[in-house]
Amino acid sequence: MRVTIVRKPIKNMYLRIKPPNADIVVSAPQRMAAGAVERFVAERKPWIERARRTMLQARDAQIAAQNASEGGFRRMNDSIGTGMAGTGDSGSHGPSDDPHAYPHTFVWTDENKARARRSIESQLPALLEKWQPIIGRGPTHITLRVMTSRWGSCTPRTGRIRLNLQLGLMAPRFLEYVLVHEMTHLWENGHGEGFQRRMSAYLPQWRQLRREINRHVVL
Repeated sequence: MRVTIVRKPIKNMYLRIKPPNADIVVSAPQRMAAGAVERFVAERKPWIERARRTMLQARDAQIAAQNASEGGFRRMNDSIGTGMAGTGDSGSHGPSDDPHAYPHTFVWTDENKARARRSIESQLPALLEKWQPIIGRGPTHITLRVMTSRWGSCTPRTGRIRLNLQLGLMAPRFLEYVLVHEMTHLWENGHGEGFQRRMSAYLPQWRQLRREINRHVVL
């Protein structure tokens, strides 16, 4: 089981199973002993295995569904590593257990990117016309790109928003949710009470949409 350990200026350890390949990433205090990190991971091994299995199954089901409905995807053998967050020096430990256990991997092609870009660009004008008056602020620039771990991001200082191209291959409600989410960051940097209050006012069903989109795997 491959584990990635990242040292940070924090007090506690945090474990994360990172999509799309269910990598195990552990964030750990800078001075915490490696043995403490190993115990942290070992104690959570059953949960880690269940979480990885669930994520990988969801990923494969999603890829199969997109492959059937959209076409243009290639499949290839890909070794799947597991990453774990914990305390210890930055680095990874051990190879993937079975490089062919989950062989289906989404591969972005020029055709897929172009189709996703056209889809998003065709929806953005109407969405911005709808939401800028409601939110009271609008992005200075929107960039579409392939992202591996998030649906979007925002730099409030510059007003720039980045959206995951994958949103162009998904149901339109997810693009709208992510856009509203990132535009709300033009007012609120974090996800605290102020952010949640604004999201509830703008998009009352935002929590349900968040649950739905988080069932998908970022490819």
